[in-house]
Amino acid sequence: MAIYLWTGKDRSGKSQKGEIEADNLPLARQMVIRKGITIKNVKVKPKAIEDYLPALAGKVKDKDKVIFVRQFATMIDAGLPLVQCLEILQEQQENANFKRVIRQIKKSVEEGSTLSDAIKAHPKVFDNLFHNLVAAGEVGGILDVILNRLAAYIEKMAKLKKKVKSALTYPAIVVSIAVIVVAVILIFVIPVFTKLFTDAGVKLPAMTLLVMNLSDFVKSYIHWIILGLVLVVIGLRRFGKTPRGRDLYDRMYLRSPVFGILLRKIAVARFTRTLGTMLSSGVPILDGLEVVASTAGNTVVEKAIRAARTSISEGRPVAEPLEETKVFPPMVTQMIAVGEATGALDNMLGKIADFYDEEVDTAVGSLTSMLEPLLILFLGVTIGFLLVAMYLPIFQLADVVAK
Repeated sequence: MAIYLWTGKDRSGKSQKGEIEADNLPLARQMVIRKGITIKNVKVKPKAIEDYLPALAGKVKDKDKVIFVRQFATMIDAGLPLVQCLEILQEQQENANFKRVIRQIKKSVEEGSTLSDAIKAHPKVFDNLFHNLVAAGEVGGILDVILNRLAAYIEKMAKLKKKVKSALTYPAIVVSIAVIVVAVILIFVIPVFTKLFTDAGVKLPAMTLLVMNLSDFVKSYIHWIILGLVLVVIGLRRFGKTPRGRDLYDRMYLRSPVFGILLRKIAVARFTRTLGTMLSSGVPILDGLEVVASTAGNTVVEKAIRAARTSISEGRPVAEPLEETKVFPPMVTQMIAVGEATGALDNMLGKIADFYDEEVDTAVGSLTSMLEPLLILFLGVTIGFLLVAMYLPIFQLADVVAK
């Protein structure tokens, strides 16, 4: 199928334009006429650069997916056919990349594929959780309900991501500013003082000599320093993409004294929220644990969930193997045990997720409050050391002149 752009006038004589998907030009003209349009022009839509290079089309944001899912659920609940829903969603989608994905999903459904299989073909936009829940909704005939649950889940997880970013943004900005300020002082300011002290012929303190030598080194090898840092960052990132590197980094993150507690709470919130959403949607617990493990975002947590899943598949209760992993706090496993015993595990997981969402909020606030004075102290000590080192010889010169 091709996409055609059309222009014309409606029954009231008002100019209209749009696009339509059809097998050929005559069929496209017929489809436009059926809309009650007097055709002025119909032509094939030229391909944009994003069609050749999808990476340039822009990332599909969580906000785009939430709007898509909620509107999809509303139309399904209103009784609209699946293909018509996708066609409407495609036409009103502004994100070029997402528009292309929806068009491909619609085409697959028209060719006889199930919605879940069509979605599965786009893992960069829709993860395993999305695909499995849609599949459960199709089987159970409650696709609109599942889509609404998905929208709520995506919104909550987007808020969680936002909290993490807010916790990391401030220290990153302060450290970057400190590096830039120190580099400017070493490259441009210190050499001025060096010339002054050399001309004066005074004996320099060890602190001043250290800073001057550091300035000479940075000024002489700044290009190599930048290149070295870039290569180190690239090397660390590539190592982090290997199984061994990712496992090492994830263990370091969870054991770090400052961010470890926060990351563990985030992992618990994500685990309970995802598993609770899947269980409430009718997904079997073993399938749910498999999906949760693949979307855990941390190899340590992923291995713990997979180990627990193996034990559960052998007939053990859910809470016991989770407790044995030592990844999940005792309160979490005890509440899961209660939920399992009362037959309300999905509701209990939702309550745990809500509690840990609040815990993440508190942890982010505490982390920010603790980091602010530490970062300011770091910035003050670093720049203060450089300034004192440069002004000590000036004070000595002033004493000599005074005598």
